[in-house]
Amino acid sequence: MASLMLENALMRLDGALGQLEAAARRRVEAERGRANLETELALMQDDRARLAAELDGVTARLGDVETAAADVDQRLERAMSVIGAVIARAQAEALPPETQDEAQDDLEPAYPEPAEPDAGVRDH
Repeated sequence: MASLMLENALMRLDGALGQLEAAARRRVEAERGRANLETELALMQDDRARLAAELDGVTARLGDVETAAADVDQRLERAMSVIGAVIARAQAEALPPETQDEAQDDLEPAYPEPAEPDAGVRDH
């Protein structure tokens, strides 16, 4: 009877050790998974910081491009106004002398000058 009790106790001890080993394996795997998640999170945070810096740079560059585009627009409008005035004068000079005074009063530049410096700036 003592040996039967000893065998039962050893079997229970063996079962308990098996459960303990299984729990330890699960714990180690969970820790590995957690470490992997922490690594992935760190990588994502680095990517986010890099992308934010790139976005700031691109946004600044876009502002520079928009300013340059507005400047070019103003210059083109002024150039078109001057060209229109030159064409109007050339057409007036090509008319016979008796109609020049009447034609000069009727001719307007094809492209009037902008009213204010920012008239050509477009909001995007």
